Amino acid sequence: MDKFETVLPKLLKIELFSDFKADNPRDCQILKLVYENMSLKNYKAGDVIIKEGDFGDLFFILYKGSVKVMRNTPAGDVIALANLNSDMNIFFGETALISNDARTATVQASTDCTTIALSSKKFLQICDKEPLLGYRVILHLARRMSQTIRNTNSDKAALYEALFNEIESQ
Repeated sequence: MDKFETVLPKLLKIELFSDFKADNPRDCQILKLVYENMSLKNYKAGDVIIKEGDFGDLFFILYKGSVKVMRNTPAGDVIALANLNSDMNIFFGETALISNDARTATVQASTDCTTIALSSKKFLQICDKEPLLGYRVILHLARRMSQTIRNTNSDKAALYEALFNEIESQ
């Protein structure tokens, strides 16, 4: 993997680590510990990085390349949710850091990709040593999950209203 000094700017752009500052020695010390526990993973175009329904304990940062995110519909069709690239400072599989739930989407490499991965076991071990990491990361995860719930509730209300209007108009 690239040297810590090369990876640090990327880490600081990732939402989960955005509360850490490059000019704060303590923050850099914590992120260096994270970096030392991460592993580099390479994927070829077409490789599946995460598969919907599978269980996994890895959190990924897309370091280089592009991916597409897909989900299965209840009817078994695959729908594309997003095309993402490393310039967007994206990450995926973040809930694996705190839970052992099934993956909610498939992430497939669109180009040759490099990811940086952190296992939940290593994340929790670091948090035991550095509670500030856990506090900051989990706060970001909670905010993301809260926003997801709000969006889901809004989508459900819109679908319910559309269904109600369709039934009423018949």
